[in-house]
Amino acid sequence: MPDGGGWSTIESDEGVFTSLIENLGVKDVQFEELISLDADTIRSLSPVYGVIFLFKWASGQSRNSDVPQDGTYDREATDNGLFFAAQTIQNACGTQAVLSVILNQDSVLAGHPQQSQAGIGIDIGPELRAFKDFTTGFPPDLRGEALSNSALIRNSHNAFARASPFVDETSRPPVSEEDAELYHFIAYTPFNGVLYELDGLQPFPISHGPCEEGAFPDKAIEVLQRRIARYPEGEIRFNLMAVGEEEEKGLGMGECTEEV
Repeated sequence: MPDGGGWSTIESDEGVFTSLIENLGVKDVQFEELISLDADTIRSLSPVYGVIFLFKWASGQSRNSDVPQDGTYDREATDNGLFFAAQTIQNACGTQAVLSVILNQDSVLAGHPQQSQAGIGIDIGPELRAFKDFTTGFPPDLRGEALSNSALIRNSHNAFARASPFVDETSRPPVSEEDAELYHFIAYTPFNGVLYELDGLQPFPISHGPCEEGAFPDKAIEVLQRRIARYPEGEIRFNLMAVGEEEEKGLGMGECTEEV
């Protein structure tokens, strides 16, 4: 696997992610940490385009090409328009998770205005639009390579560099008990009436079943609760951020944990 390839480490902070996507040309979107794991909290921020989940990478956790631990692999999702990229970039799992929501909730599809499932949809701006159009039809591995080679995305990411190192998730080594602080970001977002889990370390998008308009808060919380239940009792090192409209339209600002 490649090394960092010029990608610096950044803080996994809601304000950082909000500024990062603004630098990419995205309009009227911001991030907010969710203090409680309940559907009503997400509903109170409506519209929410998706959520970003940070979790401790558990010993023995791995990529599985046959079946995921929860849900089912959707091998046709990308053919039906879902943006999904394999993670090939050291230091950038947070940025990739962010883009997994943003690029699947955009307000224009194939040149025509649309409503995303979360509402009116996100104005991703001309540069991300060009990137998404360029990678249309690419398999996940080539989309990941295109993302890693995008100067626009890399420079916006690096504008928020910090000093301490990330773990190289792309190498996917066995995690020993000594590796106590390995973390990873994934995204959950509705697309075409389905709730998807988008994890660049998995071979395909993971479908969690039907998710009609308005059902995302309940469906997402159900999936997250099942995921958290698989961890040892007492494990509390999780963080959840909502991706929604800017503060004047509903979302406030808070604090967020640090990505490793």
